[in-house]
Amino acid sequence: MPAEGSATLHRAARVVDRITENPKTVTVVLDCALPRARPGQFCMLWLPGADEKPFSIAGPDPLMFTVSRVGPFSDAIHALAPGDPLWVRGPFGTGWTVGPGRALLVGGGYGAAPLYFLARELCRGDSGVEAALGARTSADLLFVDRFGGLGAPVHLATEDGSRGTAGRVTEVVRPLLESGRFDRVCACGPEGLLEALAGLCGSVGIPGELSHEAYMRCGVGICGSCEHEARLVCMDGPVFAVPGDTRG
Repeated sequence: MPAEGSATLHRAARVVDRITENPKTVTVVLDCALPRARPGQFCMLWLPGADEKPFSIAGPDPLMFTVSRVGPFSDAIHALAPGDPLWVRGPFGTGWTVGPGRALLVGGGYGAAPLYFLARELCRGDSGVEAALGARTSADLLFVDRFGGLGAPVHLATEDGSRGTAGRVTEVVRPLLESGRFDRVCACGPEGLLEALAGLCGSVGIPGELSHEAYMRCGVGICGSCEHEARLVCMDGPVFAVPGDTRG
């Protein structure tokens, strides 16, 4: 598979590694690269006879995707072994801003994976980075050591209190934002988390860039199945900006 080509065409790749991240999450490493992909963009992954679905890019070179078990298609991805084929279309969509300033990266569940891609890019420049990661239990947390390996402070929250602050990740995000040391928030996770962060950004006065998930069939703005607040997640997102002050 060539390193680059038309994003709208399927390209055949092969699995070269399968990394178990936790009992329900794996990272699939492919024998190809998308060196111009930006953190926050996604690809459509296709298994003939199974389905085609969007997944955020966890790393561009080699191309990697972190997949949690949520249904039949993700089960099929989990069943792949080195040497197995997987078809890819992309990259698609908007990404997070990679630029100067201090960024707080907020990940809920498997939203940590694409944020780690962003953290690596930010740490190559002069941007300051900290991460706030949340999950239901300590076993569900992802990429904690990888963020730490970048030298980025990592703040944790688990709903059952088994690691870090007890509660949702917003419990640790609010005081971090109120500290005044961040210029923007970049986030990926469940819709409830993103809604809460949009409210926090507005009340604290810090802009945010939030990555939304949506059901997609085409990935290129034709089917309209991923409409979100009158915009298409595949074309206008998945990363949407929210203002840093909504108090009027």
